[in-house]
Amino acid sequence: MSEACHYNDALEKTAANYVALSPLSFIKRAAAVYPDRTALIYNETRYSWQQTYARCCRLASLLRQFDIGRGDTVAVMLPNVPAMYEAHFGVPMVGAVLNAINIRLDPEAVAFILEHSRSRLLLVDPEYVDVVEKALARLEGPAPTVINVPDPSQGVERAIGELEYETLLADQPVWEEWQLPADEWDAIALGYTSGTTGNPKGVVTHHRGAYLNATSNVLAWSLPSSVVYLWTLPMFHCNGWCFPWTLAAIGGTNVCLRRVDPELILKLIGKHGVSHFCGAPIVHAMIADAADAAQAVVEHKVCGLIAGAAPPASVFKRMEKIGIELTHVYGLTETYGPASICVKQDGWDQLPLEERVRLNGRQGVAYPLQESIAVLDSVTMEPVPADGQTVGEIMFRGNIVMKGYLRNETATREAFAGGWFHSGDLAVMEPDGYVKIRDRLKDVIISGGENISSLEVEEIIQRHADVEYVAVVAMADAKWGEVPAAFVQLRPGSELSEEELIRFCKENISRFKVPKKVIFGPLPTSSTGKVQKFQLRQKLETGPSA
Repeated sequence: MSEACHYNDALEKTAANYVALSPLSFIKRAAAVYPDRTALIYNETRYSWQQTYARCCRLASLLRQFDIGRGDTVAVMLPNVPAMYEAHFGVPMVGAVLNAINIRLDPEAVAFILEHSRSRLLLVDPEYVDVVEKALARLEGPAPTVINVPDPSQGVERAIGELEYETLLADQPVWEEWQLPADEWDAIALGYTSGTTGNPKGVVTHHRGAYLNATSNVLAWSLPSSVVYLWTLPMFHCNGWCFPWTLAAIGGTNVCLRRVDPELILKLIGKHGVSHFCGAPIVHAMIADAADAAQAVVEHKVCGLIAGAAPPASVFKRMEKIGIELTHVYGLTETYGPASICVKQDGWDQLPLEERVRLNGRQGVAYPLQESIAVLDSVTMEPVPADGQTVGEIMFRGNIVMKGYLRNETATREAFAGGWFHSGDLAVMEPDGYVKIRDRLKDVIISGGENISSLEVEEIIQRHADVEYVAVVAMADAKWGEVPAAFVQLRPGSELSEEELIRFCKENISRFKVPKKVIFGPLPTSSTGKVQKFQLRQKLETGPSA
């Protein structure tokens, strides 16, 4: 036997040479290394890293009072406020799983998530009390305990019950006896994605992946510890692409933003010296609009990450004009957010604007700590040639891929078929090894960074008594990238109008999912009766006469 075998056989993991990877390590270090540096800014409130760490430890202590422990789910319906940031650390400190719910969802979707996740505790901002109350009324099983998180900047507020976040936190000790997970494979977060069915799927992520993608953000963006990061990206979206943990890793400063307000964003960039922010194309477009209206340019270097299947070229041009440098990233909830990045090569900055925009608009290469991104034939699982023409499916493999879907073995097995995570997005591999999306395998509409299930919208419209058949597809939109458009075949004798049907949708589904256009008429079908959606997309592109 080779002597080299002893390298693996004789040496073991011990407490001295092995510690589970968890982003909880980051905040403990930030508090020790940068105790007085500003960690969080929200309106006039400022917390240092030492104070932020203490508040997270108090939250962990509070959760223990409610008997929350390993494997329990704690849900939050919060905007980007300090409590949302604190939940990213306080919840996993007790071994629990953070379920950050999309604040734009309707009561039916919120109820499903609370029930499916078996959430035991729910932190709620007053702005979402109405939605949460309706969701709680729909629950068939035990309802979670609700803790209200008031926001003095919002004036008079409603509450559910009498439990209040700051009051409860003040009564708790700073519990620093928390431990890293015994197993880095333990779940840290649960995020729901609409996918292509009405009921969302629960994406389970683990401490190891969160640690690695938080670090990957640092490497991908060359982040210094002096970063001032503006929270334009919702923390409920893929846990803010892991940036809550990233900022703790480098001891940077978080500037919290309750909602996207482009005029306020420009003001905060100047006031706090914001250096970095992230967002969907719509957010960057709104900032560009506000800058144009004010005839403003950014006086210092600001970097932005932009995500989306295919960010409009105009956004890159306009942001460059006002002094903001964009980098394109791509990923999914199942990959902790960004899992690929369009790395800028030497010399690109010397190219004409149009060529820079083309190169920078691609989905790029694997994120630093993601093992691999590939464009494969979905049937043979063989790589497509790097010719920029042959279409395949984008697939990922590595540590920055979810554990799986909660209580959905079938969907998990399908997602991981062949040893790769199947994204559902169609793309080509270009000659330089960069990935470029061409289309989507499944009919998910990405509007302003939000996934909308076309089947879910169709199911709602189909409920109307006058609707016989319906098909929903993506329609290009200058502001949102794409929005739902509904093709509706009415029952004989019906005189349903577009205005009436849109009003019906608004009463039954989240506003951002409501079709922006309704076209009435017979639907094109195949010989087997399947609606030919590609023909509907062509009609939207060429006009109703096509």
